[in-house]
Amino acid sequence: MVDDSSPVLQLDGLRKSYNLGKPTEIEVLHGIDLCLQRGDFACLIGQSGSGKSTLLNLLGLLDSPTAGELTLLGQPTAQMDDDRRTALRGRDIGFVFQFHHLIPAFSALENVLMPLMVRTGKPTAEHIAQARGLLEAVGLGQFTERKPDQLSGGQQQRVAVARALITRPALLLADEPTGNLDSRSAEEVFALFRRFNREFGCAVLLVTHDPRLAEQCDRQITLADGRIVEDVRR
Repeated sequence: MVDDSSPVLQLDGLRKSYNLGKPTEIEVLHGIDLCLQRGDFACLIGQSGSGKSTLLNLLGLLDSPTAGELTLLGQPTAQMDDDRRTALRGRDIGFVFQFHHLIPAFSALENVLMPLMVRTGKPTAEHIAQARGLLEAVGLGQFTERKPDQLSGGQQQRVAVARALITRPALLLADEPTGNLDSRSAEEVFALFRRFNREFGCAVLLVTHDPRLAEQCDRQITLADGRIVEDVRR
């Protein structure tokens, strides 16, 4: 069992370069140190080209650093093989993107169940009840059988939030999750992150260009030219 007092995520000297060994080699991240604790509700902000997307890919174990270490729930990951990284990502990290990436042919319920179906195959009755409960929690209990094209943009994004939470991840990464939503829907989705952060204790890192949302986060981490230049707790 993981010690609840230990960090969810610890970065030590994380670096990322592209085109290694070539004349066009470029280092995008220059030694990132960062710690996220359980219950943290933080945002990552910075100009385009600051390295936010690169850092988020590393945090989500979608890419490997060139140097440094990323420790998730006490497990060093930099030298993990792909199978172990995939298993850790599927179990302990939830993702919400700007585009919801729902499967058009699947119902809302089936889309929420997808992470568990990928891991275990056919969902159990317990899994289905859990997915229904999450859809209820995001205000879509009456829409479980609707396909994505029968839902509004805000409703689709709420399905994506429920899908990200079905595994009860320790870390929730959200990449511009309200970027395609109107102001009201954006506030509703943000409120869901807040609610589940409190109820589940998952650490939340939200990448956003919306200053209104950034101001509502407990912690603002500013990235510039591949370095963290400010990390402010409120």
